[in-house]
Amino acid sequence: MVFATTRWSVVLSAQEESPRAAEALETLCRAYWKPLYAFVRRQGLSRDDARDLTQGFFALLLERRDLDAVRKEKGRFRSYLLTALKNFLTDEWRRTMAIKRGKGRKPIPLDEMGAEDGIETDTADRVTPELIYERRWASTVLEHVLSRLKEEYRAAGNAGIFEALKQLLPDEPGARSQADIARQLGMKANAVRQAFYRFRQRYQSLLREEIAHTVTSPSEVEDELRHLISVVGR
Repeated sequence: MVFATTRWSVVLSAQEESPRAAEALETLCRAYWKPLYAFVRRQGLSRDDARDLTQGFFALLLERRDLDAVRKEKGRFRSYLLTALKNFLTDEWRRTMAIKRGKGRKPIPLDEMGAEDGIETDTADRVTPELIYERRWASTVLEHVLSRLKEEYRAAGNAGIFEALKQLLPDEPGARSQADIARQLGMKANAVRQAFYRFRQRYQSLLREEIAHTVTSPSEVEDELRHLISVVGR
């Protein structure tokens, strides 16, 4: 198995000061910023307040080295983060009550580009904040995988082919047929079919790799993948 060492397992195994663990943790936190922000927004908070709270949560998580006390049996990284965020929001609510009595501190602002994408629609849904979090997690994973695949095609000088093949993905806006893509690229239908097969295989490989970063062992990858598919299908 190629996923024996993941970002999450590095963080868990290096619970003393470690540049590698710190870098892995920062990467994971960046990946989960949008899903957690969506969860906070779902609590009825404004954009500014939700950004401040999300930033404050990650700042405190890193400052206090809370992950030093985490063990593998406590679950997957996204589940751990959501539980920690809920506790943080409870503490912040209590602190807000103290502010009203004359105590408090100024929030930390954060300008997170793209954090608001899709949030307005989510907050109008009659679904739980937990499901919103899961949706944003799945969306963030898929967006990052597609971005990595795009970069691979661009580096190989095939940016145009990537943009064309991407339109064959079932959930892609403006999805087209392989015959349309063949005419667009001036290729035979069989060549497009083979190119899309390779595109899809690489996409799936990168998706498994991305998911593997957030679990502690290779055996958890397929379960997490099935969960992501179920979330996207809801």
